[in-house]
Amino acid sequence: MTPAPAASSLYSHHIDELQRRTAVALERGGFDHLVVPSGTLHYQVFDDRDYPYAVNPQFKAWLPLTKAPGSWLVATPGQRPKLIFLQPFDYWHVVPSAPSGYWVEHFDIVVIRRPEEALQHLPAHAGRCAILGEPQSALGAFAPNNPAAVVNYLEYHRAFKTPYEVAMMREATRRGVRAHRAAERAFRAGASEFGIHLVYCQAAGQDAGDLPYNNIVALNEHGAVLHYTERDLVPPKPVRSFLIDAGASHHGYACDITRSYALDTGHEFQAMIDAVDAAQLRMCDQVRAGVDYKQIHVDAHLALAGILWNFGVIKVSPETALATGVSSAFFPHGIGHGIGLQVHDVAGFAASDEGGTIAKPEGHPYLRMTRMLEPGMAVTIEPGIYFIDMLLDEVKKNGHGASVDWARVEAFKPFGGIRIEDDVVCTEAAPLNLTREGFAEVG
Repeated sequence: MTPAPAASSLYSHHIDELQRRTAVALERGGFDHLVVPSGTLHYQVFDDRDYPYAVNPQFKAWLPLTKAPGSWLVATPGQRPKLIFLQPFDYWHVVPSAPSGYWVEHFDIVVIRRPEEALQHLPAHAGRCAILGEPQSALGAFAPNNPAAVVNYLEYHRAFKTPYEVAMMREATRRGVRAHRAAERAFRAGASEFGIHLVYCQAAGQDAGDLPYNNIVALNEHGAVLHYTERDLVPPKPVRSFLIDAGASHHGYACDITRSYALDTGHEFQAMIDAVDAAQLRMCDQVRAGVDYKQIHVDAHLALAGILWNFGVIKVSPETALATGVSSAFFPHGIGHGIGLQVHDVAGFAASDEGGTIAKPEGHPYLRMTRMLEPGMAVTIEPGIYFIDMLLDEVKKNGHGASVDWARVEAFKPFGGIRIEDDVVCTEAAPLNLTREGFAEVG
């Protein structure tokens, strides 16, 4: 087997690509420099406690620094990018370590001790800079202006992951898969939702603030709440099922993984999970160049409605269930989204790198991506089947109650729902399923 390229060589190519994109973006916007603050701490209103720090995604696109508030990046076409790194004198908090690693050779690095010292090292004329960030990051004349021409171009092309970015996402996936395995063991051992969450964080080696999003750890009926984050301290009696949607981070990149389990592996709910899992793999195989992501979503409705029909939950054909909106009562969200530096990565609806949007299919308001797939894009594929009272009540109100076997619904409701989610990279050939690759590694 050919060894994987070292991160240093992949990173060199990554920086070259960012420099190329930046030159085009600045030309379109009529600017000379790209200036990106890393972000600052935010304090809670009427309090002296700060919110968890979140680095500016435009900053971490360039370098694997996720805990460096008050720092700045300057990129000027034809020059090495500059990192202005804040390493304050502070005995109250841990001070960020001096920059080190495979990436530092690609930057001119200036260390400052106070935030205002950055002004000495930023470009001479703020008006010639595209400054990408949030208003709180303003420093003197350097207030983020977020010019649309620059942001549209950079965000559109962020959908195309460099080999370095895929490698970072693979490492995040390995961490997430280990934690998912530990969480499943904790579930089968009888742990509570909160206990499973703690086991997950321990196995991932990341606290809740380090994870890319808030863990969804749901037992029984809680699996029917799409973004369930309450985490009961005591397990229900009896425990029937487990849905976990949880990720991990590596150098600023995210993985997003969901799995579902029945405690009784011989129960028909486990059979339904297995059917969704098999259908999900077929959907993942659709992540190929030239495929419309919207079509994967529509095909998912037909596939899931077919499963519901096979299990006797609905009494109409998949096509009828889709046309009448019945399938949306059981599968109310989109088939997935872009992923990378952010869990829900940007520009999912972008018509081009100049702006504009591609509309969602009528009747499917929660789809988060509508673009045509191209090599380098990374997306999630996450079909689900849920038993949600308020949505099922709408089926009755809309006059389609006869399409559903309500006794079968009642049999499955105590199990909540099912979701299976993988992170998949579109290539020139067969898709690269980072999630399944990660699970195969750990066995």
